[in-house]
Amino acid sequence: MIAVGVLGLLMTGPFWLTAVILVADLRPEELDILRQVLMPRLPIGAMITVMGFIIGVAVLRNLFKQYVQGLLGMAEKLRLMHGANRSFRVVPEGPPEVRQLAEAANELAHQRDELLTDIEAKIAQAKESVEEEKNRLAALVADLPQPVIVCNLDGRILLYNNRARLQASALVPDPGASMSLIGLGRSIHAVFDPSLIGHALETLRHRLERKGSQPLAHFVTATRVGQLIRIQMAPVMAAGGEDGSRGIGGYVLTLENISRFVEADAACDHSVQKLARESRSALAGIRAALAGIGGDSPAAAQIAHEVAQLTTRVDEAANEYAESVKSRWPLEEMLAADLMTAMQRRIEIKTGLTVKIDNVEPELWVKVDSYSLVQAMTFLAARLAEDYGTRMVRLRLASSGAMATIEMLWAGTAISTELLIGWQLEAMNVAGETSPLTLRDVTDRHGGQLSCGRDSASQQSRFQLSIPVANDAATANEAPLVQVESRPEFYDFDLFHRRDENHALDDRPLRELTYTSFDTETTGLEPSNGDEIIQFGAVRIVNGRMLRHECIDQLVDPQRPLKPEGIPIHGITEDMVAGKPTIAAVLPQFHRFCEDTVLVAHNAAFDMRFLQLKEEATGIRFTQPLLDTLLLSAVIHPNQESHKLEAIAERLGIPIIGRHNALGDAIVTGEVFLRMIPLLESMGLVTLRHVREAAEKTYYARIKY
Repeated sequence: MIAVGVLGLLMTGPFWLTAVILVADLRPEELDILRQVLMPRLPIGAMITVMGFIIGVAVLRNLFKQYVQGLLGMAEKLRLMHGANRSFRVVPEGPPEVRQLAEAANELAHQRDELLTDIEAKIAQAKESVEEEKNRLAALVADLPQPVIVCNLDGRILLYNNRARLQASALVPDPGASMSLIGLGRSIHAVFDPSLIGHALETLRHRLERKGSQPLAHFVTATRVGQLIRIQMAPVMAAGGEDGSRGIGGYVLTLENISRFVEADAACDHSVQKLARESRSALAGIRAALAGIGGDSPAAAQIAHEVAQLTTRVDEAANEYAESVKSRWPLEEMLAADLMTAMQRRIEIKTGLTVKIDNVEPELWVKVDSYSLVQAMTFLAARLAEDYGTRMVRLRLASSGAMATIEMLWAGTAISTELLIGWQLEAMNVAGETSPLTLRDVTDRHGGQLSCGRDSASQQSRFQLSIPVANDAATANEAPLVQVESRPEFYDFDLFHRRDENHALDDRPLRELTYTSFDTETTGLEPSNGDEIIQFGAVRIVNGRMLRHECIDQLVDPQRPLKPEGIPIHGITEDMVAGKPTIAAVLPQFHRFCEDTVLVAHNAAFDMRFLQLKEEATGIRFTQPLLDTLLLSAVIHPNQESHKLEAIAERLGIPIIGRHNALGDAIVTGEVFLRMIPLLESMGLVTLRHVREAAEKTYYARIKY
């Protein structure tokens, strides 16, 4: 009959071609009308043709549904079986040919699983020794008594221990912000001034170039809450180049809060100085009393003698104590030539002056806080340039016994002692960089003196600053170079091979980006009608790994009653949110936590609407790139019926734990996204731009809240 229908269709020509289009769009009731009204009035040949055509269309539609759509759906399921979920199997259904194809695919998957299981067993066996080393390093770093941070040359944190995270609370005035300072992939420049890190790296490079030098750098910095932190930097050596040379691939920082020691020393200093001052005053009173009595008796002479000796002892003790105070400051040993080179570079960069260096003793070592000292000399040069129009200065350094003298010379007006005293009390500010130290602090730290005057030989004006000479610094023992090869569970050394790029994030591969997977629980589903956030959950994803220890799990006081119908869903009650921080306090912390990352959420438009409605009140805008796993699921599996988080997780073989808890949902969303990355890449969607453009074309992207 199909053949008769096709023959009739060919005979009737364009008329029936038009009929094909019309009949394909008819509803069932219209087809009934066609059968009851039109068919009886048609000639028998035309009726046979129409019936044959209708049956043919039905057969073709059924074949299309069973074969074409069935094969498309199977293709999506085969991709799941191939990449995201090894345990997934295709259910044989549809025509016999399609069922046979499904059975063959399942057999191949079974054989693949057997091979992969064997390979994985061999890999696991080969990794046993590496795993043991990893565990040793993890235990060592975790139990170190000092805070430790390892960074690559870009300043990205690759390793840290819990003490480093705790120490971060001393670095910022807001303790809640400290959670966003230390974390894998974050920048150490958010913790310490980049110029400090750069200066210490330059010191390391100089020392590695010179035999006998100690490959360590030290500096002290003052935090915004007034704490003094001493930092020691050691190099992590990179793999050798073609010429066998080895450069710095990163660095290890150890931190020490010396504030309490400085405070204790200051109290001790005050007591000693008070004792010396009062003792001198008492002894002077005794001498005056003896002079007033005018006695020449042996007893009076004996008293005068004892007073003189006691005065000498007090002066000697005060001087010895002053020397011990100077030695307590954390000064670093450094080649004088390196110090002068650092000064020259800093002054030229910050002030634009031309700097010349006269001869410096090649083997002279000094003991200095190089950063503050270079900053002090740069400050003096900047004042000369700004106030007196100086265009060039010369630097000299010469030693004399236990002290060395730095000279800065220039042609022009000499500075008066009174003006220099005023400068010494100012906060040092150069090119917008302000130091917590003054010139007086720097000179006191080095136990030296700062003076000004004229150089008689060259007839130039000059500053002179005395600094201590190091003792036997050149023969100091070499510190061991750090080799980092193991990868403990929450340490990621693959970041050594990643360098910051200048182009936009849209052009970066998905695997190179850092993500924040987040979710919110709310009082209801209508953000525009007053519903509020009652819980934030977020977790970071760095280098393709979810860092579950770097997370946010924060209840929020919505400052409005909770809806009773929502409590059984999220399990959050009025008592649980009462007294918790408000959204105005939590939102800045979350913003800092996800800074410089790509946001990932499921049904992200819903969560982002709540955040957008708070922009005016809080002044916080979330401008980071955003990916939605709901849209990505529609991109990867357009023929699947459900794109709910539970359905996606089931398809990808991810267990559901803690649903309708903000942190639990954030973790599941992050796991789903990680499983999606290889599926997206197999579709040619490799960069952030590719994925965002594909997601924007889906139907769900047009839903508004």
